[in-house]
Amino acid sequence: MLSQKVSIGDKILKLLFEPKYRYKGMPVSTLGLPAIFPYKKQSMNNTLYRLNRNGYISKDNDYILLSPNGRKYVENKKARLITFDSPYKKESPKNLLVMFDIPETKKAEREWFRFHLRMFDYEMIQRSVWVGPSPLPKDFLDYVKEIKLKECIKTFKLAKPYNTQTQR
Repeated sequence: MLSQKVSIGDKILKLLFEPKYRYKGMPVSTLGLPAIFPYKKQSMNNTLYRLNRNGYISKDNDYILLSPNGRKYVENKKARLITFDSPYKKESPKNLLVMFDIPETKKAEREWFRFHLRMFDYEMIQRSVWVGPSPLPKDFLDYVKEIKLKECIKTFKLAKPYNTQTQR
């Protein structure tokens, strides 16, 4: 598995969601030191303001709490952070057509799916029509099912491999 860059807001939400220790609502290390990142104070304040404005956190006196909306966001974000390595070689024949219609409400999942198609050496024919090697990895398909995208995706095995040189 690979990792992706995570924004400061996502790091704050994750810390609030999965802290090891807390002091006055702030995640701390085992020594009681704040578990904060190497960001400027103004960046942290701006991010906390934005997270509060968007309803992901709430402030209660000296405490910062993760709201139910923030908890849901972190759960959804976990799905987008998981990445899979490509099992294919560059010269693998492109013999699987993947078509999908992932709704706007799952925009992040749609971008996650496109990212993986590119990693698996798939080529985009149209925004939601891709061609590449088959079969898609089983662990990837299991995860697609887990994040409820399976019903949005159709695959078709091609009778002969797609040739990118003759198609351009």
